[in-house]
Amino acid sequence: MSLSDAFRKGRCSFMPYVCCGDPGADFTVRLVKALAGSGADAIEFGIPFSDPIADGKTIQAASQRALAGGITPSKALAVLAKIRKAGVRVPIAVMTYYNILFSAGVGKMLARIRRSGADGLIVPDIPLGESAPLRRACRKAGLKLVLFATPNCSNARLKKIAGSSEGFIYAVSVLGTTGARSNVSPQALSLVRRMKRVSKLPLAVGFGISKPSHVRALRAAGADGVIVGSGIVNIYSRYITGRKIRERAALSEVARFARGMVDTCHCKRR
Repeated sequence: MSLSDAFRKGRCSFMPYVCCGDPGADFTVRLVKALAGSGADAIEFGIPFSDPIADGKTIQAASQRALAGGITPSKALAVLAKIRKAGVRVPIAVMTYYNILFSAGVGKMLARIRRSGADGLIVPDIPLGESAPLRRACRKAGLKLVLFATPNCSNARLKKIAGSSEGFIYAVSVLGTTGARSNVSPQALSLVRRMKRVSKLPLAVGFGISKPSHVRALRAAGADGVIVGSGIVNIYSRYITGRKIRERAALSEVARFARGMVDTCHCKRR
């Protein structure tokens, strides 16, 4: 299944984010299995980084817990491979920062990401104007490079993003970092409408999406999917004490949340 296959006509897709290794590698495997089993259409698989500039305090804290527990990019890819061996078949896009790719050798690292079972790549700190070499390297490795669109993009820039992104376009709902928010901003809804006028690629909206009401608003504007990260981390982190997590209770609550979001996403458009 390709990354674009996660987005089906007539409905909105649910793509949860997971921070690999938070609070441990085995929990990540079971978390992804629970999300996929609850109906998630795709997974954004985050490789923790020490300076996650696009992430708010919730994902930053998750990354720090994972790094403190000893997770590394190599270990994260081993976890991804284990997830695939466990039978998870939904498309997976790896989210990482360019320094991780550069430090390991871009071509070498992309090949490893692909072999581990990823279908796409999300790199928040690669700007559109500098993305061409990475796009070529991703194509060589068999990965789709997903690019970002933000509310302050001009229509001309949105057209360039539409012509360069692959798999889908990641629409950022707010100017700032990730983190659960109360409402979907008018700027986010405007971005969705503007992007849909210039692109045929699926459009998934992230940053601050955490409620069924957010999904309904974005669906009505034309979004093809929603990406939820901080909302999920906020749920399971309540069950973490030190390096331990009450796993059964955490996974049960995450699964309930995911099913509710999936039900809202998958209901037919009117």
